[in-house]
Amino acid sequence: MRATALAAAGSASLRAPAWSAETGQRTEDRPLFVSTWLHGKRANEAALEVTQKGGSILDAVETGIGVVEIDCPDRTVGYGGLPNAAGVVQMDACIMGPAHQAGSVAALEGILHPISVARRVMEKTPHVMLVGAGARDFALEEGFATAPTITPEARAAWEDWLARQEQPSTHDTVSVLGLGANGSIAGGCSTSGWGFKMPGRVGDSPIIGSGLYVDDQVGAAGATGLG
Repeated sequence: MRATALAAAGSASLRAPAWSAETGQRTEDRPLFVSTWLHGKRANEAALEVTQKGGSILDAVETGIGVVEIDCPDRTVGYGGLPNAAGVVQMDACIMGPAHQAGSVAALEGILHPISVARRVMEKTPHVMLVGAGARDFALEEGFATAPTITPEARAAWEDWLARQEQPSTHDTVSVLGLGANGSIAGGCSTSGWGFKMPGRVGDSPIIGSGLYVDDQVGAAGATGLG
């Protein structure tokens, strides 16, 4: 079973709180969300709103990351992210929830919300990861619409890079970890990757156990940086 294989890799950044015999609850501060960088604030706010309306912790993480995927100010995630060396935006994402369920996509083109495709991989396939054309075909079969993912600003940056061949200094992701009211934990990562990378390059972000790991009994961690 994939869950059994994944269960051996746990480490923690958002730790599962100790059980309280007095209250029968895991923590007084719940739900709780932590995320990377300044753009993570909007992700946290959107995620919290989902739980306040009765949504699950997994729904909350997906929604929070989705907010950044369509409006990331530093061109490292989703729509507006810097393209690869061929001028194509290739996006990576993963999501993991209770019971070691996990799904991810890599080098996905033309889909605005790779985090949602990753969740569909988790829920609808026997696999953990789909990449490239296979990930795109799966997304289309699941009803996701294609859409432009490169902005005029990102295209201009790529054209400037072609002329100067200078590697940009920005490199990052959005990673959101959430602790639910019942103590369940979920997490997700999404990125457009290293700007002007070689086509097909995949970093650590969408790889379960490298860019993200979640265990209700241990905690959760998300990685960010060069990969």
